[in-house]
Amino acid sequence: MLTEDLLKTLTTFYLDLHAHPELSGKEERTAAAFADRLADEGCRVTTGVGGHGVVGVLENGEGPLVVIRAELDALPVAERTGLPYASRVTAPVPVMHACGHDLHLAAAAGAAGVLARDRGRWRGTLMVVGQPAEETLSGARAMLDDGLYERFGRPDAVLAQHAAPLPAGMVAHGAGPVTAGGVTLRAVIHGRGGHAAVPHLAVDPVVTAAATVLRLQGVVAAVTAPAEQVVLTVGELRAGDRANVVPDRAELGLTVRGFSEDALDRVCAAVRRVVRAECAASDCPGPPEITVVNRSPVNLPDPGLTAAVREAHVAAFGGHRVTGWPPAMATEDFPLFAAGGVPTAYWMLGTAGPRAWAAAPGRSAAERLAALPPNHSPFFAPHVRIALPTGVTALVTAALCRLAA
Repeated sequence: MLTEDLLKTLTTFYLDLHAHPELSGKEERTAAAFADRLADEGCRVTTGVGGHGVVGVLENGEGPLVVIRAELDALPVAERTGLPYASRVTAPVPVMHACGHDLHLAAAAGAAGVLARDRGRWRGTLMVVGQPAEETLSGARAMLDDGLYERFGRPDAVLAQHAAPLPAGMVAHGAGPVTAGGVTLRAVIHGRGGHAAVPHLAVDPVVTAAATVLRLQGVVAAVTAPAEQVVLTVGELRAGDRANVVPDRAELGLTVRGFSEDALDRVCAAVRRVVRAECAASDCPGPPEITVVNRSPVNLPDPGLTAAVREAHVAAFGGHRVTGWPPAMATEDFPLFAAGGVPTAYWMLGTAGPRAWAAAPGRSAAERLAALPPNHSPFFAPHVRIALPTGVTALVTAALCRLAA
């Protein structure tokens, strides 16, 4: 049971995390704070797993091993919520917990606290994982490569939840894929630099890059069926420093998202063809460099475990607070924890406060959802008084589905 004293401690922990966010791979302060919180709840804590990763182990006799995973990192976003505990990190770049990872950490620490205080309800081992670098889709692989399962045990279940602008107090489960698989690609286009007054003596990579971006807009329609859900987005285009200088290179950063590995492979192959063809058409002095920055699989939780967790959530919250979730094009590296057939469960945790939900324009829930500040928005602000205790209870009830009675 979540006590008032524990909830107060968790709320203070959350407010501190929100005010001091850290970027992917730089989560030193966050990891230390999370490790201290888990240690205070009686966990045996190991730090530095796969970077700044934290592992807290709470043993309670013989039984299954259940993992709760939360993320440590934040985003390079300038917060505009106006909250009194808004991010204080503004330099060298603004940083904000604009995706709810601070909420995930506080809820995971809370679940450890509840289970530590009520050992009579379960048997087995709870492992709480604070994962670094989720936003760059590299932290889960780094922890696994650092021997997470070999060092701490192969789990019988891995659980995670993610903040979403649903009404606070609700949870949502998907039937099938919850989030998409994704590939991040980077392409370097080589030109021949020169003076802007004599462009005919140069090979302008900016023009090639611009043509490439436009050509890429037709790739999805060209190589995927209409029923396949695939999104290709060019999010970065960098070239040059001066208006009167033709640069010698341009860089593109893009993502491909979809619900099948085959579709992702086809689109990525088409991206490579387009980039190479545009470089050839521009007579670039060398071929482009195209690299895969990261890749994560489709997030397809285990059907049996998902059904059990949803049933537990209905029992805990009532059916009116548990809803469905359509496949989302957001990407996660959480599916990597399912390596070797480990069952996973993953659900959405509502964050929108009653006033924000009531004020959102639209008649249907879908219209209101679309009108609220989404994850990664500078205005994203979970209603912590409702969302945090809901998140703690959601994790505890889910963990008890597998921890032996």
